[in-house]
Amino acid sequence: MKRIAFALLFAAGPALADSEETEAVVEPAESPEPPKPLTFGGYVEAYYGWNFAEPQTGLNNFRGFDNRHNSFTLSNVALDARYDKDDVTGRLTLQVGHTPSTYYSAEPKQAGASGANASDADLWKYVQQAHVGYRLNAVSEGFLLSAGVFLSPIGPESMVVHDNWNWSRSNLFYGLPFYHMGARASLPLSERWTAMAAVYNGWNSVVDNNDGKSVSLQFVYEEPQSFSATLQYFAGNERVRGAIEGPAWRHMIDAYATWTVSNRVSLLSHGNAGFEPNRIGTSWWAAGAQSVRVELSRTLYASLREDLFYEHTAFGDLGVARPIFWPSEWVASGTATLDFRPKGQMSFMLEYRHDVAASSRFFAANDAPLGAATARTQDTLTAGATAWF
Repeated sequence: MKRIAFALLFAAGPALADSEETEAVVEPAESPEPPKPLTFGGYVEAYYGWNFAEPQTGLNNFRGFDNRHNSFTLSNVALDARYDKDDVTGRLTLQVGHTPSTYYSAEPKQAGASGANASDADLWKYVQQAHVGYRLNAVSEGFLLSAGVFLSPIGPESMVVHDNWNWSRSNLFYGLPFYHMGARASLPLSERWTAMAAVYNGWNSVVDNNDGKSVSLQFVYEEPQSFSATLQYFAGNERVRGAIEGPAWRHMIDAYATWTVSNRVSLLSHGNAGFEPNRIGTSWWAAGAQSVRVELSRTLYASLREDLFYEHTAFGDLGVARPIFWPSEWVASGTATLDFRPKGQMSFMLEYRHDVAASSRFFAANDAPLGAATARTQDTLTAGATAWF
């Protein structure tokens, strides 16, 4: 037995020695390079759309960023710069194309030096977002104060096509705000919870259209790669100065959640509701959208979405309030999209969409006079391409 044990030790000796030598020559792992304080990005979006009604106007009504019929359209070209160093942050995104003309269309008219009216959209449409911020880590770790023009946090859909499951946006995205001008504060409450409070000029306002301000409070919960949920309250006076409805205080609740059911299936649910007591009565609305996305292969995805947006417009002895969103009691749509992504930063989409409204709100081939909406439905087919860096 002693001879056997001695033989085993003798045999293991060189191996142990080799192991020690190997450990002795292992070099320490290189530390990762610190992130660059200034980074750049951008994207290009282009599409061709066909409306089966062949409207004389050449437009798909109530479709903000894909509203051209029988036309190749450069939807948007954006260049993005971000800065983050020594607790100072900043972001500037410039854009040009068809989308920006719709993006800021809600801005008020301003009288020029010559007396002609010009829209502030003409001044702001090249700026998608621009804001600066500072982290007050001495107050609380990750506490960020920022000010400028922000993309709206209302709803899950993005201004950027490749961040969405469909090429077109839902009626909720088109009806609700795209952007806000103001100041906000965000604070991580834990690893999964974040809170954000803000004060803005208003509902889709760079230039304020009244003397009031809007406020919001948002909470975000996130489990990386599996589930996220957002709840937001937004309120303010959103009517223009001198409106018959008066300085009405509008209240809105927005909630949405994304759930990765499996490696191939994801679900998205969005709900939005609000009310506005005004001099005429109380206007209110309720809207929802449901989406599912399925990974058919490593490069091909299929998505389905349905949405419904109902609006009640106040009426009384003083007359009828102006609609907040639509000149129709309700609008709805159903959308099917194929998304082919052969490379990590390129996407080709083919999309069919059916729109329907409570009354005639869409254009048709025989509209007379030109521009009159005579159809309750519209069907479109869109082929789009986008690349980003």
